[in-house]
Amino acid sequence: MWDVWLPLAGGLVLLVLGGELLVRGAVNVATALRVSPLVIGLTLVGFGTSTPELVTSVRAALADSPGIAYGNIVGSNIANILLIGGLAALLFPIAVARAALRRDGAVMLAVAVGFSIVAALMPLGRVVGSGFLLALVAYIVFTFMIERRNAPPAPADGAKPATGIGLSVLIAIGGLACVIVGGGFLVDGAVSLARGFGISETVIGLTIVAVGTSMPEMVTSVVAALKRQSDVAFGNIIGSNIYNILGIGGATALIAPGAVPAEIVSFDNLVMIAVSLVIVGFAWTGMKIVRWEGAALLAGYVAYVYVIWP
Repeated sequence: MWDVWLPLAGGLVLLVLGGELLVRGAVNVATALRVSPLVIGLTLVGFGTSTPELVTSVRAALADSPGIAYGNIVGSNIANILLIGGLAALLFPIAVARAALRRDGAVMLAVAVGFSIVAALMPLGRVVGSGFLLALVAYIVFTFMIERRNAPPAPADGAKPATGIGLSVLIAIGGLACVIVGGGFLVDGAVSLARGFGISETVIGLTIVAVGTSMPEMVTSVVAALKRQSDVAFGNIIGSNIYNILGIGGATALIAPGAVPAEIVSFDNLVMIAVSLVIVGFAWTGMKIVRWEGAALLAGYVAYVYVIWP
């Protein structure tokens, strides 16, 4: 049984350690660059923690499995909001800046709606994929420009953050690597455990593996919430959702063009839009997502899994 429990325990340790380092490094980077922790959450943390989804979707598309490729993208977005957002808010209410909500929440909604419309009208080819990737680059550049413009002036004495930006970036990257490797170990151990109990491959894929690819986002958001870095937690969720569609969806369409399966177009895309509206609505009321709203999001994820269960 050591071949099962060792990966599980090792993966959990790496996830917790990696989440701590990633959040700490990301906040230091934000301080050094004079941008808000939210922006680092949207970019370095949000995009970085989506690496498992990127690898999974591109591999699935190359293997001619569009259901896995695009189901992973849309399903991860739904899990990010309902499961991860709900859990983070339940642990500690997530405060949200009004300006960031208007900008980044609106971008997340627009991206979800745009993807759903395009997927319903045509196959996602290389032109669409290129457009998604260019839109992602434009969004990142625009966000950094706005944040730097609104940043407070640098100290007159030229004081620098306690941790240099180079070291902070290395800490964040090291934390990200631990989270990704830990998530892989945790999934491998969980799959072995499930097989040992005779659970079917289909059920394993729908539950353990699906949640496993979102484990980096979950650990990072929970650690950020516990450390009272709610901007990082919220930015991680919003940034991951934007990156999943524009970055991962764009890369998938560019590398292996194909149509989004009809069942995703007709149901899951609509759920993704609905839950995106819900989290923006929750955040707009009082500029925070409180514990009861977190509990409602978690209950929504349970209901979603119940509905799609075969």
